Amino acid sequence: MSCSPYSEGRVVRFSPGRFVRAISVSVAVAALTAATVYIVSGLLFPVKGVRVTGNSVVPAREVQAQIPDRSSLLTLNSGLLVRRLETNPWIEDARVLRDWRSGIVTVQVEERRAVLEANVSGKKIFVAQDGTRLPGAGGARLSPVNLDRYELERVVDGIRVLEKNGVRVQRISSVTPGGVYARASGREVVFYGKVTTAQARALKEIMRRNPTAKVFDLRSPERVVVGSSGDAGRG
Repeated sequence: MSCSPYSEGRVVRFSPGRFVRAISVSVAVAALTAATVYIVSGLLFPVKGVRVTGNSVVPAREVQAQIPDRSSLLTLNSGLLVRRLETNPWIEDARVLRDWRSGIVTVQVEERRAVLEANVSGKKIFVAQDGTRLPGAGGARLSPVNLDRYELERVVDGIRVLEKNGVRVQRISSVTPGGVYARASGREVVFYGKVTTAQARALKEIMRRNPTAKVFDLRSPERVVVGSSGDAGRG
């Protein structure tokens, strides 16, 4: 007499309580493991100090406060730290370096600089070399210029295009009906209206080729005009 292969099978019933207990044990083990790693790494590779370099506006203590007490070199999340620091409008870039021998963490900060102080409808607005709005001058000595909102955006767009193409603006000297006068890479640059990417790229090379020229005029579309006098092109 044959018998079915299923005649002696057992039905396994799902038990919610058993499942929850298994999950709880797994979570507890994971938490214990993480805590052990954290404690051991803190004992073996503690952060013994935080050094900040490159800062002149942002206080070092504000950067140091981003690294909690009893931190470990092993578990320090550099990416998260950099992202937190770069939420500060003054900080353009940051790097985190660990010294495993000394236990010192060095945070290298690159700050933005104010290049424009604009009076817009009675309100002071400070702008960095990459177009970022700043909370103040940060010690920069700037000549305030009166602008409306449209003019402000036009000037800021010009600064951004120059910056993106390797011509760093030091300051906006003046804004007149005839153009925007800027100090860039140690030379005087005049622009009006839209500065094109082609102009900005050409300007960097033309500056290199004309070391004695004092004025570089971008007011003609798609052209860079080289002048020899600080007053060239004015009026």
